[in-house]
Amino acid sequence: MSEGASPGVRPVSRIRATTVVPVAGIAALAGLCWIVTVQLTRGMGVGPGTMGMSFGFFMGMWVAMMAAMMLPSQAPMAMLWTRAIAQSPSVARRTTRTFAFLAGYVLSWALYGLLAFLLVVALDAFLTRNPGAGRWLATGIFALAGIYQLTPLKDVCLRTCRSPIGMFLKYGSFKGSAVDFRVGLHHGLYCVGCCWALMVVLIGVGVMNLVAMVVLAAVILAEKLWRYGEVAARVVGVAFLVLAVLAAFGVWLPAGLQAPMMSGM
Repeated sequence: MSEGASPGVRPVSRIRATTVVPVAGIAALAGLCWIVTVQLTRGMGVGPGTMGMSFGFFMGMWVAMMAAMMLPSQAPMAMLWTRAIAQSPSVARRTTRTFAFLAGYVLSWALYGLLAFLLVVALDAFLTRNPGAGRWLATGIFALAGIYQLTPLKDVCLRTCRSPIGMFLKYGSFKGSAVDFRVGLHHGLYCVGCCWALMVVLIGVGVMNLVAMVVLAAVILAEKLWRYGEVAARVVGVAFLVLAVLAAFGVWLPAGLQAPMMSGM
């Protein structure tokens, strides 16, 4: 300990090191998930519903896609919690706790993925029987997403993701060996509350639509990290409402709501 340092206070360089390493690991994991997502979408094109994907393949793709899109926007909470994790005495313990936090977070989006799979299966069946209904489904999906972007519930969830210090203090009361997993899951559920409507849009334009993934990931990043993120969320909401009107008048129909292609995987 350097001269003049208070007893029990960790050196600033040590705190920074134990914070930067886990955050860098999260960034690397997000980058790896983008690589996996790109590989999974190559050669598949953009189509409606499951595009013949099995449940296992869909869920693997969904989890990789959600990790790629969502982890970069978790910088505020990641910085706070990794500082808490940095109090653990060993590298192995800090690594274990970091991955437990990430596992809880990813699980929240995997649970949403179960609902997404059921939705796209239902869309497959419905559009097969009613191929002309895609226009009205597109109208409903974009209207739902646009309206939700403008609701108080969206504001509450977005503020929590943008400034998680209040929730961080609440997490201090969490006890037990699974505390990091519970924190990740709890924070992930707030994230789902913030972004579920954006993911419904992804289902509408095609779950394998890589361009849409990149655009929505940029929207999520702007909403959560940009100083004007709350304004950006409202602008996106208005844009979705415009797309709903265009779909209603038959000006545009996203690929995810066109008549299903028959394929197997």
